[in-house]
Amino acid sequence: MALLDPMRRPSAGRVLAVSSVLPALAVAGWLLAGLPLLLLGAFRPLPAFALGLAAIALLAWAALRRTPGKPDMPETLDATAGQVAAVFAVAAGSGLFNALLHSEQLIVRRDPATYAQYAIWIAEHGGLPIPRQEDAFGGPDPALVFGSVGFFERPEGVVPQFMPGPPLLFAAGQWLGGLLVSPAVLGALAVLVVAGVVARLAGARWAVPAAAAFAVSLPVLYTSRTTFSEIPSLILLLGGLALLHDARDRTRVALAGLVFGLAVLVRVDGLRDVLPVLAYAGLLLALGRVRRSGPGTGIALLGGLTLGAGLGFLAAYLLAGPYLSYLSRSVVPLLWICAAVLALTVLGTALAPRLARLRPPKRLPELAAAGVVLLMAGFAVRPWVQQVHREPVTPEDVLTADFIEQIQRANGLPVDGRRLYFEDSLYWVVWYVGVPVVVLATVAAAVLVRRLLRDGASFEWLLPLAVVGWTTVTTLLRPEITPDHPWASRRLVPVVVPGLIALAVWGLAWARDKARRMGYGTRHQKALAALGVTLILVPGAVTSIGTAFTPVGRGEPAAVRAMCARIPANASVLIVERVTGDRLTQVVRGMCGVPAAKVRRREGADVPPREEVTRLIGRVRSAGRVPVLLAAEAWQLSPYGTPQQVMALATRQDGRYLTKPPSGTWRLGVTVWMCRPQP
Repeated sequence: MALLDPMRRPSAGRVLAVSSVLPALAVAGWLLAGLPLLLLGAFRPLPAFALGLAAIALLAWAALRRTPGKPDMPETLDATAGQVAAVFAVAAGSGLFNALLHSEQLIVRRDPATYAQYAIWIAEHGGLPIPRQEDAFGGPDPALVFGSVGFFERPEGVVPQFMPGPPLLFAAGQWLGGLLVSPAVLGALAVLVVAGVVARLAGARWAVPAAAAFAVSLPVLYTSRTTFSEIPSLILLLGGLALLHDARDRTRVALAGLVFGLAVLVRVDGLRDVLPVLAYAGLLLALGRVRRSGPGTGIALLGGLTLGAGLGFLAAYLLAGPYLSYLSRSVVPLLWICAAVLALTVLGTALAPRLARLRPPKRLPELAAAGVVLLMAGFAVRPWVQQVHREPVTPEDVLTADFIEQIQRANGLPVDGRRLYFEDSLYWVVWYVGVPVVVLATVAAAVLVRRLLRDGASFEWLLPLAVVGWTTVTTLLRPEITPDHPWASRRLVPVVVPGLIALAVWGLAWARDKARRMGYGTRHQKALAALGVTLILVPGAVTSIGTAFTPVGRGEPAAVRAMCARIPANASVLIVERVTGDRLTQVVRGMCGVPAAKVRRREGADVPPREEVTRLIGRVRSAGRVPVLLAAEAWQLSPYGTPQQVMALATRQDGRYLTKPPSGTWRLGVTVWMCRPQP
């Protein structure tokens, strides 16, 4: 690798170029090594680190090695040492800040603790599914429920929700003693990746303000402090853009495609995000046919993309089948869209020579640019012409509607659980990055579209603009998430926030250059740039202040450890209350290390029939184990023995706001009582 050449001191631009693609290569290498081990039930520290480090080194060598007669890194990163140092300072500051204020969510209420418990299980046991351990309860029994929130019960065992990519990454943090700090490390790496992409597309001088604007945005702070999938997805998607920008041969193009495809292993939505890459590969194939230069880079990109996405599909089929079934209403249409894009790509490639002879309308560039502006204007007026509703048709829909109604009451809003608030999606973006970023990004997108269609100028922006534009539009149309904030802000993290910031700083650079060409002096140009940077940085930072300094979930690990210490090692835990069962079944199983199950309740009841609990207590004893009961209140256990409180947690949780940005956190209390029934 050129960066390690002892005979040549790397330039500052080279350091930035390399450091901004290494995070994607590291994530990709770890996933490539970890997935087979997980499928084999052998995901253990020694083989994982041995294979993972080897895979990372191999990918880095393939991406960064010298190629005789060709530049080994992009020549456009004309960065100074000060600019690169500032980028590293922003990334390091972001990582340290979020590590100090990281959340400690382990009690399963929403996705973060589900990811954490998933990571803990595979780190400790090396494989899936999670066994039900029915023998510890006297054998199979219809009154036993082994699934819980985030964990599906299936005949083969308990299957965690979500794709395995993020838990594979977080498991490394568990082995190193820092599971809950690992998101902050990934967040710092994401800052580097964003800075590298901006340096490539807009110039290195704009990398620092872009990195800072990204780092202080509330959705980024939020997802860099707890175990979510969005930051790893961002690293792969934007890292793929950087790798493809730098690619000088087919091997590196294929590697970029592989990194893009692995986004599917991290999030199901990654399939949507990489669709423009499929179309771009088709464009490269079509250009090869027109120029009669052979398939070349198009085939390489398509091959890498297919391999990476194929691994994601394989993992989804083998490890996340129930999750895909749960998301079928979103996944099935997405698969049809993928099929349509693939068909159009194949057709366009086949007809490329004929299409090349067509002459588009002369006004097409201007019309397309105007279309960009009108599209964003449409999103701006959407709340005045539409309210997005969904009629509950499934049990999950009913739960979501009930949850939205609870938040509406807390927010003092009209109660209507059918409302999804998706019509406000552009204003979510405005909350978190500010009006100036949205306006500058819109202008930049319009200018770039016009250039690309007019004479092919700014071609390096074609794929980034397609990825950012496609994902932004589809996300704003249908965020497909419970609309409380900061929760819903996650949807903006992988592409929308960094993409609009990248476009905005390019737009600022374009405005400064236009001022120069109009005859304004250096002083005025600098003033314009300073004002623009301020407008890009300040609005997002102001929104973040309300929650940036308040961690959530603090005390949960200590509370869980204290509870586990009270549970005998030879216990079989029966959870006899609804909320406690939803929150703690996997926690007890995965962190306390004892078998756990809920006792089936009648519909609408919070506790099961007393006779069923008593019968199961006898079955546990017949298996030679100690029955232990858990519930939220003492009175729920008093019929079976003397209750003892084993958890009394008072902490903070994320606020829940539907029509304004988050301004603070809310109180959260968790109580757990235990009893050991006497014979």
